[in-house]
Amino acid sequence: MKITGVRTQAYQIEMERPIGDANDPDGGRLMPGSALWLDTDEGISGISFGGGPMVSELVERVLIGQDPRGVRGLWNQMVDYVFKGGHRGQSAAAVSALDIALWDLKARINDEPLWKTLGASSPRVRAYASGIDAPLSDDELHAFYSQMAARGVCGGKLKCGLDLDGDLRRIGIMRDALATSGRTPELCIDVNEYWSPKQAIRYMHVIEQEFDITWIEEPARRWDASGLRKVSDNIRAAVASGENLHSIDDYMPLLSQRAIDVVNIGSGAGGITGALQIGAVAYGFETPVTMMNCAANFLAHVAAVLPNHIMMECLENGRDAVLTHSHPIVDGWIELNDEPGLGFTFDEQKLAAHGVTQAGRFGWGRREGAGMYLVGPEEGR
Repeated sequence: MKITGVRTQAYQIEMERPIGDANDPDGGRLMPGSALWLDTDEGISGISFGGGPMVSELVERVLIGQDPRGVRGLWNQMVDYVFKGGHRGQSAAAVSALDIALWDLKARINDEPLWKTLGASSPRVRAYASGIDAPLSDDELHAFYSQMAARGVCGGKLKCGLDLDGDLRRIGIMRDALATSGRTPELCIDVNEYWSPKQAIRYMHVIEQEFDITWIEEPARRWDASGLRKVSDNIRAAVASGENLHSIDDYMPLLSQRAIDVVNIGSGAGGITGALQIGAVAYGFETPVTMMNCAANFLAHVAAVLPNHIMMECLENGRDAVLTHSHPIVDGWIELNDEPGLGFTFDEQKLAAHGVTQAGRFGWGRREGAGMYLVGPEEGR
């Protein structure tokens, strides 16, 4: 079997609720994306998310004519190809997208779900609720976490950072809603690099007088090992970071300097191969990992095989609108199905309905005053 080419289709969906954080508390509903198919000469294709000129270049220069089953070797070749410019930015995104397609393809060739191809013994992964909820009113916040609690989820992560009094109130709303699950709530907060280390310590001392926080995410810049370590050493909660890092070498200073207590891994850190590498290194440091949110919760396949994975972020906001289906949450756990590959396909009809000429940019810049002074939610950028 040989790889013959790649196809992509840009799309844009309107989410069921707006999402935003301290850097853009108003948020938005539109989420762009790109469906990707990696084709072979035997009519089997692997699917993924991503596009752009770097994807086409990697396929043309590295993958065309290759046997897709040698996934780890092909990952090495792609990373070697982008060596001079670095495994960063668009290069990292392209490597990640194609690596996911290769793993999906390998599992489809094996006629088994990816979690089995990766060697997991169980198709269940614990979930936690994440609203990316800065734009939500108190009532909307309660409704989201109550809805997740009704599905057995007792962990949640709230966006904080602009208004300490408001944060305290909203953490209480999340706690009370998650308590309806019948389990003890596990409360996490995320400030998305908006605070400095000293701000994080000062505000967390106030928050921890009232709440038992499981972890605080990105309380300092993603690369600031000494700052993250300072926060970790001076609060009770664990410090989590890593979702915006691109390569295993980005994680090494944070782990070797004991700067973080929980490793966040997303699909952009080298795809599935990269996630497996990072998870293994974290395991060597006795550090737990948690997978970030993704369409159809497909990273749960990776989480299922990592011995140090604790729970996976679940957004549940309608981002799966162009997929045949996703992996449901039952009694607090993501349940992976037995379909070959990632466990879903692109719904061609829905994809056509949401298709666009070019996918837009998702995300927002860093907010004014970040790391220096607070600019409240009602103030301009």
